[in-house]
Amino acid sequence: MDNLTHSLVGLAASKAGLERLSPGTTTLCVLAANAPDADILALVFGDRWTYLHHHRGITHSIVGTLLLAILLPLVFVGLDRLIALVRKSSPKLRLKGLLLASLIVSATHPFMDWTNNYGIRPLLPWDTRWVYGDLVFIVDPFIWLLLGGAVFLVTSETKKQKALWIFIGALTTALVLFANRPGVGNMGSVRVVWVFGVVLLLALAQFTVAKRLGQRFCLFAFALLVFYWAGLAFLHSQAMRPVFNAAKLIASSTGESVTDFAAMPTLANPLHWQGVVETDRAAYKFDVFLLGDQQTNGTLVGYERPEILGETVQSALNDRRAKIFLDFARYPVASIRGLDCTTRSLVQLADLRYTEPGDQRGTFTLELPIDCPTQNALQTR
Repeated sequence: MDNLTHSLVGLAASKAGLERLSPGTTTLCVLAANAPDADILALVFGDRWTYLHHHRGITHSIVGTLLLAILLPLVFVGLDRLIALVRKSSPKLRLKGLLLASLIVSATHPFMDWTNNYGIRPLLPWDTRWVYGDLVFIVDPFIWLLLGGAVFLVTSETKKQKALWIFIGALTTALVLFANRPGVGNMGSVRVVWVFGVVLLLALAQFTVAKRLGQRFCLFAFALLVFYWAGLAFLHSQAMRPVFNAAKLIASSTGESVTDFAAMPTLANPLHWQGVVETDRAAYKFDVFLLGDQQTNGTLVGYERPEILGETVQSALNDRRAKIFLDFARYPVASIRGLDCTTRSLVQLADLRYTEPGDQRGTFTLELPIDCPTQNALQTR
């Protein structure tokens, strides 16, 4: 998930009762909720491919998250005692309280990341397999509204707090109202829900009910979040039915063996899912709609798997970037451009979760030069 979501989880967890465990717990909870994303430091020591290789790696695993959860309170307490020594005063922080809060909140990060289709590798360094929840899109404005609204109502007391929430509210509202994403057809509905939610929160802020409830109000927000996840899990199970049917149809019509299939979430639309079917030769992508007479849009977009292209792309697949990309990609596909050999011959690798090969390819793609297929054919004669 995005770091705003993780921060809201940490802040809401603190206000739900963890802040009573020790002074400094709120700051610690926000940091602990984001700590596994410290793997961004890979960009300092390498390039984007180094980051892709390490992102959601060891820091998101069970052992990595546990170590970070223990380290952060030790740093807090160490700094607190150093400051107390300099000021000749008594330390204020309680290690046991901070440790308990850190362990609870740190665990939310890999769990939240598991819920989307990017996935995590929880058993690193012993097992490199990815696991995917496929329930929530990597950015979910409804979770922003739910958790952000809860902590806004219980923390907007001082002028600084109100100014911070005005800034966060204005920024997220601008993103929801004005950001455009190709292929998203329900942003009008999302914007209506968002504006209604913001207006409702501003109206509730005029009363003191939320502030009086405090801890219970944030616990209620977490209960609603669990209910939201449960609803998405049910809808995901419904989306898997047409995907399974499509997998059987593809296998019977092409003679290929199905190796995997999935229904993945789309941005802020729990009634629209992205279906992917992978076979021993190709991967196919299509839309799944849970309302209407036709559950799929009838359009299958299929691309060959990289290994099917054989010797033509083998040298490109041995490239460091290709190895990292293929290790990350859940549904790797490939397409060759320049087969006529009049221009430069290229192989485009893509992860069908996010994009497709071609001129309109997105972020999760890699383009590498290859020898002209015609030249290769002449050399083998």
